[in-house]
Amino acid sequence: IDLHGATGKTVMIYGQTEVTLDLMNARRAAGLTSVYEAEHVNPIDFDTDRPRLSYVKDGVTHEIDCDFIAGCDGFHGISRASIKPAAIETFERVYPFGWLGILAETPPVSHELIYSNHARGFALCTMRSTKRSRYYVQCPLDDHIDQWPDDRFWDELKRRLDQKAADELITGPSIEKSIAPLRSFVAEPMRFGRMFLAGDAAHIVPPTGAKGLNLAASDAHYLALAFREYYDEKSSAAIDAYSAKALSRVWKAVRFSWWMTSMLHKFPDNGDFGARIQLAELDYVVNSKAAAASLAENYVGLPY
Repeated sequence: IDLHGATGKTVMIYGQTEVTLDLMNARRAAGLTSVYEAEHVNPIDFDTDRPRLSYVKDGVTHEIDCDFIAGCDGFHGISRASIKPAAIETFERVYPFGWLGILAETPPVSHELIYSNHARGFALCTMRSTKRSRYYVQCPLDDHIDQWPDDRFWDELKRRLDQKAADELITGPSIEKSIAPLRSFVAEPMRFGRMFLAGDAAHIVPPTGAKGLNLAASDAHYLALAFREYYDEKSSAAIDAYSAKALSRVWKAVRFSWWMTSMLHKFPDNGDFGARIQLAELDYVVNSKAAAASLAENYVGLPY
C-alpha cells in the first residue's frame, strides 16, 4: 500500500522507550522536577476546584496542590481506578488470541512492514532499525514463551510468509520474547472535574493498526492546547471540549484497529465462510484505490 502516494504522509516508527527518554532529557534540560519510583500515588478531590495529589517517596508522604491532574499512568494506573464506577462507562472487546513477539539483532527482512493472513494464523514483520527486527506470530492465549524456543518461532514465521520473504529472512537468537493478549478498551468520559485521562489510562487498541502511541500523542496534544488556552486566554472552552474531541478520534482509531485485526487474524469461529470474506476484503484493499487510500489515511494517523 503506497501510504505516501495516497496521503502525502509517511509513517514514523518512534519507539515508546525512545519517546520517554527524549521527554525525560528535555524535562531535565528545562530544570523541571520529576519524581520517579513514587509509591501510593493518590489523586484527591479532583472533582472540586482544589485537586491534590499525594504520594510516598523514600518513606515520606508528600502532597501537591494542583490546578489540574493529567492521568497518563497507563491501563493499570491509579487515575481511572480512583473514579467512582457510576461516573464512568467502559467498553471492551477481548480477542481470543495473543501475539508472540521477539526482538532480534538481525536486519529486517523487508524495508516495508509485512502483514500476513495465513491459514495457520497472523504474522507481522517489522523493524526497529536497519540492524534490529521485531517479528510477531498469532498464538493461543494460553501459550507460554517456554513453549516457543527460537527455532520453533522462526520455523513458524517462515511458514506464514510468502516464499520470497521466507527465503530472505535472516534468523538469530532473540534478545526479547513475550506474549501479549489483544483487546480493545475505551473509557468514557475522559474528564472528571479537574482530572483528565490520557493514553492507555483511557483506551487500549490491539497493536494491529499501530495506533496506541499515536492516540496517546493526540490526547496529549489536545490537553496541552486546552491548558495553554486556559492559562494564556483565560478560557476553559478547550478544557470543556477535551473529552468529546479526544473520544471522537479515539473511536475512529479503535474502529481501524478492530478492522485490521478482523481482516488479518484467524478466528476460531470464522469457519470457511469467514476465511473467504477475509480474502475478499484483502483483495479489495490491495486492488481498489479508494480502499487502499482509506487504509493509508488511517494508518498514517487521522488529523489531530
